[in-house]
Amino acid sequence: MEFIDNIDVQEYEEFTENHSKSHFLQSSMWGEFSSLDKAFIPHYVGLKENGKLICATLLLEKKLWLGYSYFYAPRGYIIDFNNYNLLSEFTINIKKYVKKHKGIFLKIDPDVIIRKHDNNDNLIFEDLSVYDNLIKLNYKHLGFTNRFETSEPRFTFRIDFNKPFEEIEENFSKTTKQRIKKAEDLSVEVVTSKNIDEFYNLMMITENRKDFVTHTKKYYQDIYDIFNKNGKCNIFLGSVDIDKILNKYNILVDEIDKEINSFDINNLSKSMKTKLNELAKRKEKILNDIAKYKEAKDKYGNNIILSAHFIVEYGNKAWVLYAGNHDVLSFTYANYKTYLEHIKYYYNKGIKIYDQFGTVGELEDNDPLLGLHEFKKKFGGDYVEFIGEFDLITNKLMYLLFKKLIPLYRNHKFRKNAKKVHN
Repeated sequence: MEFIDNIDVQEYEEFTENHSKSHFLQSSMWGEFSSLDKAFIPHYVGLKENGKLICATLLLEKKLWLGYSYFYAPRGYIIDFNNYNLLSEFTINIKKYVKKHKGIFLKIDPDVIIRKHDNNDNLIFEDLSVYDNLIKLNYKHLGFTNRFETSEPRFTFRIDFNKPFEEIEENFSKTTKQRIKKAEDLSVEVVTSKNIDEFYNLMMITENRKDFVTHTKKYYQDIYDIFNKNGKCNIFLGSVDIDKILNKYNILVDEIDKEINSFDINNLSKSMKTKLNELAKRKEKILNDIAKYKEAKDKYGNNIILSAHFIVEYGNKAWVLYAGNHDVLSFTYANYKTYLEHIKYYYNKGIKIYDQFGTVGELEDNDPLLGLHEFKKKFGGDYVEFIGEFDLITNKLMYLLFKKLIPLYRNHKFRKNAKKVHN
């Protein structure tokens, strides 16, 4: 086997995208984005046998002080992690390469599943053999974390598209089906868009509502521009036409009034009184909704984008990276309809794994992330747990120093970036 430290990008892409471990975070597009927005230096390395790549990885190098660096292989290597001899050979060469570039360690967080539960919480898969292999090769495991402490989510929901679409829909929760039906009754429209402004507006509304800040508009624009060059990125927008909804509601009110007026109020049976009371309550609710629609129209106009989802695909997988929702008219359930439409879109495109990109483990009833978890669970995917992060240490002294100083630096940078985004 021959270690290649400067794989041609086209050759790298052909190998990586067609591999069973393909992941957008290991693509050359992510390497380009990380160079542009995160000040990483991308390296494309691998092993060849008989002139053909048999494993490869994107290494992202971050320059540190005194000429040192650290390296990160997002979602691990494009390799058969169960092939211990191949993994060992690649690790030996990677370690030499990192040392050569004054790297103090290499971080990996492989796209390796160690446990999987179905939507009824039944354990359907468990395998820790890759964990054992990595430990034998002196990778340091950073723990089975349960929150979003890691560079990428350690838990997610994934929908397997290798089944009839009717079966996928049937796995949606009863509430999800009802809310999609409500959105369809209200003629919620879902389209794809190239307009980052519309998406970013909803992201900012969502972040302000939840009191957190993530990324600048440029960040999203750069991901979109880079991945969309190869048709690997889509923005889905869910919107409502208020005049169309008001027309439907006004017709309903007229129908209820006709039914109410058909009653002889001087000769009402007990069941008729109950029916009349139900009609009055239904009319009151519709009138309240009409008032909310009119208020929203006065403030935002007739056509309002209520939901925006940012999705990347690569190989046979698609990931829902970001989702933003408006503050108003949540009872239209545009978010649910938007999910349905891009699930259909990627299913029909031939994608095999649909990843909702992140949830948490060990939730309590009062957990602030419970809503996020339960929402994603409603679409019927398997609850997937990844292996977690490992460090391959190449300079023990500098590694210990880095581990002490980097949390201070990241806290400072987070506060600085939060201020920048808000301004």
